Amino acid sequence: MIASTIMVRSARVCFIAVKTLSLIGQLQTEMQINIVLKLTHLPPLPSYSLDLCEFPIDYISQRFYMMQGIVIAMTTVTKYTQGARFFCSDEACPLSKGFHYVRVHVPGATESATIRNDFLCNLCTSSLQEDRKFRVLGDKQIVEIITTKALHAFQRYSNNQPFRFQSITVFLRDESVNKMNIGNEYKIIGIPVCVKTSQTAVCIEANRITFCNSKVPSGISDNLRWLLSLTSSSCWKFTAILTNVFASHIVPPGTYNLLKLCLLMSLVQTTDCNKEMKNCLDILIITSDTLLVDRLLNFSISLVPRGIRHLASTEVFPTISRNKYGTGVVSIQAGSALLAKGGICCIGDLASHKKDKLEQLQSVLESRRITVYIPGKKFGDDVNQQMTFPVQCSFWSFVDMDSSSRRNVQKTNTLIGQMDCSLIPANLVEAFGLLINCYESSPCHPLLPIVQHTLKKATDPEGLLSVTSKQFTTEDFEELLAFAKNLNVEFSLEAERMIHGYYLASRRIRTDSIYGSKLSASALKYLISLSEAHARLNLRNKVLKEDVLIAALLFETSLTLKYGATVFCVAPNAVFPFELHNEEYLEQRDLYLTQCQQQLEQFIATYGPGTAVFSSDE
Repeated sequence: MIASTIMVRSARVCFIAVKTLSLIGQLQTEMQINIVLKLTHLPPLPSYSLDLCEFPIDYISQRFYMMQGIVIAMTTVTKYTQGARFFCSDEACPLSKGFHYVRVHVPGATESATIRNDFLCNLCTSSLQEDRKFRVLGDKQIVEIITTKALHAFQRYSNNQPFRFQSITVFLRDESVNKMNIGNEYKIIGIPVCVKTSQTAVCIEANRITFCNSKVPSGISDNLRWLLSLTSSSCWKFTAILTNVFASHIVPPGTYNLLKLCLLMSLVQTTDCNKEMKNCLDILIITSDTLLVDRLLNFSISLVPRGIRHLASTEVFPTISRNKYGTGVVSIQAGSALLAKGGICCIGDLASHKKDKLEQLQSVLESRRITVYIPGKKFGDDVNQQMTFPVQCSFWSFVDMDSSSRRNVQKTNTLIGQMDCSLIPANLVEAFGLLINCYESSPCHPLLPIVQHTLKKATDPEGLLSVTSKQFTTEDFEELLAFAKNLNVEFSLEAERMIHGYYLASRRIRTDSIYGSKLSASALKYLISLSEAHARLNLRNKVLKEDVLIAALLFETSLTLKYGATVFCVAPNAVFPFELHNEEYLEQRDLYLTQCQQQLEQFIATYGPGTAVFSSDE
């Protein structure tokens, strides 16, 4: 009611001003003045907020609400009738001339309220006809959004609370079109309206949209702050203890440490949606225990806001379909990858995806973008279109090497340390930044603790599985990741020299005359990302040589699994050579890593600088 009163008074004031100043020569009535209010804020009261999880949604009051949601689909931009002039069909009627019947679109109204053939004259009740010379067209775009709470469904983590969600349609017009991007979160002020289609739907006519910035994290918990101060004398102890106790309710402390460290490092490389995600960490896991690995992945993605578990019933990448509101335009559905913008997209077992989807995944991993082709004939257009979207998320996947199809086919001529990945496309394996061999029967993953842990959890589900489960909670890790991923890190000069030296040396020893170098240009990007991630996980703003060492050991382990060992030979368990039972084992690990750092420096001095000729890409 207040908004309507303001609009009427504003129209009167504007009409008098325009008429007095003769700004529009043909201005005759107030009907020719259209005032559009662009509200910047609404009162912060529950009655002004439209919660997408509530049912039923109020669309009867026809007033402004504020809502917040994530874009999951959008159409291409089309035209709509913004305003039109009508006149009485009876020439004898005084209203057959002039601008007595001017209809304009207002927020919350359907388009049939502007253009229809059953309008009648208020004076003589004759039918009205449109003067098409005065029709004004505008741009229109239809967007679908979901509430942020709905992401819990993609994480398979509902906190034991039942919830309901559905998408809601937003109509954008004129200057608001192309202001929203798939995967981003926005605050919208608009008027809900019930649109009658084949299925009655509740939509909202957007009046104003603003980008939704994420909350700034306050800091880390007292437990982690105490641990950080306790391990301040070492560059490796803090992350070692974190990794050791991470996900202790799923696997016992000390198991799957290499995988858990890589997952934590990938998580701290996520970002808020208003920032560009430059250094992703994609992980491909080779395992024979898919159950525990899958549980670890599911738990890990629930720690960040944009952790998306790809569902078999959905698509990983964007798809197109005809818009359901009868406009005939194409609607682009986000897919799991765009929905995970700034976070993690866990696509599960590679065997569950078809060959064409794996080829598409490889292309996205290499280019970090996806192109959607829109055939014009199929959607009533003469011209074919294409739209390209940046893919700003990290991908996690695993391969079950213990399945029957893989046991029957084994590659015999593998090099020392090389993993048999013959059933996975070689280019796809190369596209993943990290390849992790995760066997529970290895020295670092003994079977007995896992069996005992599983039995204890089965017999006493509510019991405390370990002391660390009480000491470091899930909330502690959520706060840690939220704080660490927002740290702005920079490389020290020594770290920068070491990372480039290792990259150049590795290219030279892994180059042959036939196939060239086995290290692509993206290898340096992954080394930088790994180094940054380890520094962030240590809550440091500067990347040190010790961070580069961990990055080099992880990357060299991955290269060994892909191509076999070289002169810089690292053990499969080089990052965690000992079980971390107490302080003594942490000291032994620090001593071991110090020796590895000396070996890395010797490797760089021998095979890195000093070559007279450099290739162009080096």
